[in-house]
Amino acid sequence: MSPCLDRQCTFAILVTSQLLFLVYYSFGGLQSIASFFSWSGQPIWDYTITHDVYTNLSLIQQPLSGSHSLPDCPKTSPYLVGPLSIQFEQVPPLAGIAARNPLVQAGGFYSPPNCVPRYRTAVIVPHRNRETHLRHFLYYLHPFLQRQLLQYGIYIIHQAGNQTFNRAKLLNVGVKEALRDEEWDCLFLHDVDLIPENDHNLYVCDPDNPKHVSIAMNKFGYRLPYKTYFGGVSAVTPEQYLQMNGFPNEYWGWGGEDDDIATRLHLAGMKISRPALSLGRYKMIKHRLDQGNEENPKRFDLLFRTRRSWKQDGMNSLTYVVLSRQRLRLFTNVTADIGLAPSRQGGTQRVPPANSAKGLQAGGRM
Repeated sequence: MSPCLDRQCTFAILVTSQLLFLVYYSFGGLQSIASFFSWSGQPIWDYTITHDVYTNLSLIQQPLSGSHSLPDCPKTSPYLVGPLSIQFEQVPPLAGIAARNPLVQAGGFYSPPNCVPRYRTAVIVPHRNRETHLRHFLYYLHPFLQRQLLQYGIYIIHQAGNQTFNRAKLLNVGVKEALRDEEWDCLFLHDVDLIPENDHNLYVCDPDNPKHVSIAMNKFGYRLPYKTYFGGVSAVTPEQYLQMNGFPNEYWGWGGEDDDIATRLHLAGMKISRPALSLGRYKMIKHRLDQGNEENPKRFDLLFRTRRSWKQDGMNSLTYVVLSRQRLRLFTNVTADIGLAPSRQGGTQRVPPANSAKGLQAGGRM
């Protein structure tokens, strides 16, 4: 081989190796590359064939006869159906949802009637002025969780007043309030406008690392938008949540808190766990950006300070006042005063008295 050809081959090999390294680094390694292209050991689900979310529910509701002690629930529920039909054209009434879920107890608590559950999961939802979304959420999530044979509770954490929305702080409040009721094995931090599309997406925690669950949302074309994304729906054990000091309390308005928590869990020595891309699919209910939840102009400054502030700002600095705690028919409603947001001029917002909880409380009664 001539020296010229030899140099050309060496150059080609060098360029190719650099390109492969860039692809490897950009996707976060072989595991992430496989996940991106849906190459995994999990089945690739066919979402053109879907099932009603209430399929098989009546089978679970039948009492067990001839036995005084309940067996352990199976590791894999026999009632799962896979991809679900999710529609938002009609808003289900709360009374109708309750009628279709007769074994759900006051406060939104449920335990399988025929076996001892292996997992106890609390679903925590930050909320304000999303009653329509909440009805869709309850309609789909109750039967979804029952078919998984979980013991579960649904907590709606309602921000009182009209000041800027603070999703992160509401999640901290929800975790603290949920742990007052039960030693939950798993805490699902759940946006109210996201509905899971496959009941094999189990609402249980990864015991080793925080789990980002909503990795394939329809708004992002059923792809993970970026490697460190941790928004929408995530699952942590109480120990993991405390290890990373929960969410920050200072993110008022839209944006930033999910990137902050992703940084926190890494600083606390953990990694992000995820289900298969074809399994962690979610459909978002379309909506406009809420008034009072405008884009947070300070989010980049806050993110820049995360490494210095995460041990001081979180669960260990949480302050709030519970204005009401109601065990409604389908969920536990916690209305909390979480304080005033800093104004853009550096002071605090002056807001009218808390009154936005009235609509949720009235709508929650049966």
